[in-house]
Amino acid sequence: MSDKVTGGEVVAALLERAGVTAAFGVISIHNMPILDAFGRRNRIRFVPARSEGGAVNMADAFTRVSGGMGVALSSTGTAAGNTCGAMVEAETAGTPMLHITGQIELPYLDKSRGYIHEARDQLGMLRAVSKAAYRVWSADTLAGTMREAIRVARTPPTGPVSVEIPIDIQEGAMTWPADLEPLPVHAPEPAADALDALARALEGKRRPLLWLGGGARGAAEEVARLVERGFGVVSSVQGRGIVPEDHPQTLGAFNATPEIEQFYATCDAMLVVGSRLRGNETLRYTLKLPRPLYQIDADPTQQGRAYTADLFVAGDAAKSLAVLAERLAGKIKIDPKFAADLAAARKAAEASLRAGLGPYAELVDALHAAMPRGSVWVRDVTVSNSTWGNRMLRVHGPRDGVHALGGGIGQGVPMAIGAALAADERKTVVLAGDGGLHVSLGELATLVQEKPNVTLIVMNDRGYGVIRNIQDAKFDGRRYFVDLHTPDMGELARTLGLQFFRAKSTGEIPSAVKAAVAHRGPALLEIDMNAIGPFAAKFAGPPVRKS
Repeated sequence: MSDKVTGGEVVAALLERAGVTAAFGVISIHNMPILDAFGRRNRIRFVPARSEGGAVNMADAFTRVSGGMGVALSSTGTAAGNTCGAMVEAETAGTPMLHITGQIELPYLDKSRGYIHEARDQLGMLRAVSKAAYRVWSADTLAGTMREAIRVARTPPTGPVSVEIPIDIQEGAMTWPADLEPLPVHAPEPAADALDALARALEGKRRPLLWLGGGARGAAEEVARLVERGFGVVSSVQGRGIVPEDHPQTLGAFNATPEIEQFYATCDAMLVVGSRLRGNETLRYTLKLPRPLYQIDADPTQQGRAYTADLFVAGDAAKSLAVLAERLAGKIKIDPKFAADLAAARKAAEASLRAGLGPYAELVDALHAAMPRGSVWVRDVTVSNSTWGNRMLRVHGPRDGVHALGGGIGQGVPMAIGAALAADERKTVVLAGDGGLHVSLGELATLVQEKPNVTLIVMNDRGYGVIRNIQDAKFDGRRYFVDLHTPDMGELARTLGLQFFRAKSTGEIPSAVKAAVAHRGPALLEIDMNAIGPFAAKFAGPPVRKS
């Protein structure tokens, strides 16, 4: 390597040393030195998204599926602002990704002169939507700031981190930093006495249940050891697949139905691992969970946030569960009826949900039959996802499911692109509504250009279906602003060069699904809901306890 390089090349080299293999973004005059280095070095795949928000969604999903680190690049000012919604999603999910944004030249920065591309307090804006946000102030601080940003993103509790790099630092000449290696990441150590107390509390339990959240995704082996000892399992949406959802001892993400709440009443302990017990999955915190309730979390501030824990252990999930599994060996005598009762509760919850699907139970069955085991299942926020997509279609690995956790629509397509690039040869299937599809319509061009192995299922009811249902339930059926002009999906696909399939009746669903999933590369499958008909039960927002 020569003695002098640009700041952009140093950024590229730092990312390579950190194991980054893919980055997503929109090229701009305020990130060109970095992307020029990407192109010349040819070690990081760059995906040109059509929007900055889409780029962050792609990097987010890439990170969730790969277990590595995705990177999103944006320009400054308006472009950095465009990332914020997707950054909120990544922050909600605790995704350890990196957002690199440009900034105007240092001599003009923070002078409030109306300099083009500047945003007032851009760093403050990014701090509000990131785990942390940093500004590089000089060539000398570039490597240290980047290394610290990567370390902070990866340190539990993980989250997205933003870094501003002024354009004159990106394109300026500098010497190679003495050290490009990533800083060590230390998972929080659980206190030995806290684990001793938890092990003693669980000894002798006959019907213990684990509630697994996203913070337990790196602890699949340790969870499996507790399952071998007889623990039952239920998961949050973010914790799906830590135990394969066809395992007989898991309830999957059936976590808040009446049938499951009745089963909870028969359990004699619950251990919550890496979950916030979010309101939409606990009937706004009124779900009656088993007692005593114990909790393990890398974030000490989660103690008592949603439910009061009888015992709380602050520490890494994998480290904590490894010790716990060892100390409980031979000390738990499981009720012989526990596994059968758990299976019966899940069967009852599935049957209740299936009864409300009406004709769309056919779609669930067709996807079960068509999707190979290990497929990646991506979901945008739509009626179908909120009813069956988050529960009935089974996920078999801790990184095989991606969901717009923060509840924002329109993120499914870009998430599917990032997920599919991380999944490599495996099939990725994404479920979206036509309303959500409109939000990121431009990313269909990215889908076609990058050619990932994605089947996009669009549930097309020509409007905002869930909002219609809420208006029917809460506003006496007055429907305003919910009907959308929706393009002909077939013509849209043809214009883009996207393989197209359509189902307009229940009889057409199995063959259409089979063909769309079998197609190698990007494909769009339209489910014509207006032709097929409504669900048997209306979904009108997250479930709440009925008075």
